[in-house]
Amino acid sequence: MDLVPALEEPLQQPLKSVLGPATAKVMAEHLGLRTVGDLLHHYPRRYEERGQLTHLADLPMDEHVTVVAQVADARLHSFASSKAPRGKGQRLEVTITDGSGRLQLVFFGSGVHKPHKELLPGTRAMFAGKVSVFNRRLQLAHPAYELLKGDAEEAVETWAGTLIPIYPATAKLESWKIGKALQTALPSAQEAVDPLPDSLREGRGLVSLPEALLKIHRPHTKADIAAARDRLRWDEAFVLQVALARRRHADAQLPAVARRPTPDGLLSAFDDRLPFTLTDGQVKVSKEIFDDLATEHPMHRLLQGEVGSGKTMVALRAMLAVVDAGGQAAMLAPTEVLAQQHHQSITEMMGELAEGGMLGGAERATKVTLLTGSMGTAARRQALLDLVTGEAGIVIGTHALIEDKVQFHDLGLVVVDEQHRFGVEQRDALRGKGKQPPHLLVMTATPIPRTVAMTVFGDLETSVLDQLPAGRSPIASHVVPAADKPHFLSRAWERVREEVSNGHQAYVVCPRIGDEDDDPKKAGKARKKSAEDEAEKRPPLAVLDIAAQLAKGPLQGLRIEVLHGRMHPDDKDAVMRRFAAGDTDVLVATTVIEVGVNVPNATAMVIMDADRFGVSQLHQLRGRVGRGSAAGLCLLVSEMPEASPARQRLNAVASTLDGFELSRIDLEQRREGDVLGQAQSGARTSLRVLSVIEDEEVIAEAREEATKVVESDPELEHLPGLRTALDALLDEEREQYLEKG
Repeated sequence: MDLVPALEEPLQQPLKSVLGPATAKVMAEHLGLRTVGDLLHHYPRRYEERGQLTHLADLPMDEHVTVVAQVADARLHSFASSKAPRGKGQRLEVTITDGSGRLQLVFFGSGVHKPHKELLPGTRAMFAGKVSVFNRRLQLAHPAYELLKGDAEEAVETWAGTLIPIYPATAKLESWKIGKALQTALPSAQEAVDPLPDSLREGRGLVSLPEALLKIHRPHTKADIAAARDRLRWDEAFVLQVALARRRHADAQLPAVARRPTPDGLLSAFDDRLPFTLTDGQVKVSKEIFDDLATEHPMHRLLQGEVGSGKTMVALRAMLAVVDAGGQAAMLAPTEVLAQQHHQSITEMMGELAEGGMLGGAERATKVTLLTGSMGTAARRQALLDLVTGEAGIVIGTHALIEDKVQFHDLGLVVVDEQHRFGVEQRDALRGKGKQPPHLLVMTATPIPRTVAMTVFGDLETSVLDQLPAGRSPIASHVVPAADKPHFLSRAWERVREEVSNGHQAYVVCPRIGDEDDDPKKAGKARKKSAEDEAEKRPPLAVLDIAAQLAKGPLQGLRIEVLHGRMHPDDKDAVMRRFAAGDTDVLVATTVIEVGVNVPNATAMVIMDADRFGVSQLHQLRGRVGRGSAAGLCLLVSEMPEASPARQRLNAVASTLDGFELSRIDLEQRREGDVLGQAQSGARTSLRVLSVIEDEEVIAEAREEATKVVESDPELEHLPGLRTALDALLDEEREQYLEKG
């Protein structure tokens, strides 16, 4: 974070005395620590007090643990074995205690000599190893250990009260080895250049960066740890917010064509033919967008809304306003299914206004063109021609829109649907298609807590649609515990039959496709195994298997079709068309139906192995039902035990339809790395101390401070320390923080 020459040095050079090549390699490969600066920013996970020992009574099985305890007893036994047939095998058994319980350590063979000399009764030490069971007793086999010696003069109380940092470690590198390396590296902390402006640091009473690094690695008191963490939390929040503020500032300097709708143009004609009234939320958000479109620098706005809150309607009105003003609008969708859905629903909503240049088209009409990778040559050629001539005012497509061959007559607005699936480069490539940078509207149906929006989408202004349009029906959600109560699952299929007999349709969603390319082993590995549940050990249920079982069993006689991502686009399209037309009763699908699919007659959804999906994804899927006047029903089927975290997650989804509340639960339950994009999913994350949920206040204040700093000094000429920290962040993460892709 603060790359100064001394901190840029590869770890081995200054730390030769404690770091051999093998250890340096482990640090680099397993912990992502390559330089002295990296090591200084590898903060302790927690601290042990020598007097307050880890409870041996609570040791977890099969986990690597670090304990501080005293040797109660040590015995050397001889035994005969295949390697030592004449009874010359040796086993050292050491019993340690911490007052709460006892634990046995065992050492074998030549490994007994050193501990036999050192681990004498009364000796205190730190031990690390993997907890296993032998003869129904917990033990550590061949643990690594570090003796805890106090100087003769050192008072016992001081010694007992010292805080021992316990670092995030690996099986190949124990916590105290990292601690030893840090002891050698700590003097370099004095050279850390402070990224925070002095006025900000002093105004908030934060310690300097060198002091924070010393205090987090070698605290004397708990107050030292708190002061260090407060300071380092600010660093992370502030440097990231400065990166985002600079991006906003740079975007605001770009020129753009102001796009104002004409009074009696396409937008007015569209609004006049709407069969319903826009919600207050839609009117308010539309005004924010129209105000942005009327300025001469590009709009950068994130539109987040609940499932079914009418985001597409808001986006369409923005596109029509741009067409009115003589420009073109492009909507980028993440999948072909979704692009086709959008094309169909937009042409339906516009009616004759989408028939520009055609017989029967309205006077003020435009052409709405679809462009996807799988289109035939002739259709593709015509679509490209429509774009370059300006015949098509609106184009809807997939990544195919970004290709070099695609040229626009005058691209004025880019709408990106499901933002989290597009990286910044893709966004920029499409923006580069305009003569001047087009306006940008980014939509997401996954509600994002305010702090995450500020952290991950901080380069965009945010609009929120949280009202559902009139006529949307409530969705009842229930968990179906298939293992505990099999008759509940039978009842679920009866409910599907009842919905179909009432003239409605249903979805059945499975986590896996089930064809030969689908590897159940991989599917199983992707999830963490937990000892308590058998459900996790089998591969996730698959579309092809479930569809066959339902057709022969509980849903026999109903018209069942399957839909998944590996089908040919034409086949997918045909399946969706039949389902939308009501020719199919039950659609058994993967998550390809997660976003954008709009079939108002579908009222029931059964999600198999619901515990294999994330909270936000379940909320998205559930939003596919209850889109018409009839009430929706969503059944979450799971074989997980009642007390498991997975079931609690499903109960949370069943208990509320508030997507913002669910996204908060989701974030609290998952590692934040999942939310902050791929850059965060590895062992190393740039957020070491900052928590995007708990530190809402710090993030909000850091955003304000960052905006002020960037406005007064966009190039950070007077803040070299901040510039260095920023270069380190953006170099290290390759701007993935800002990439959300």
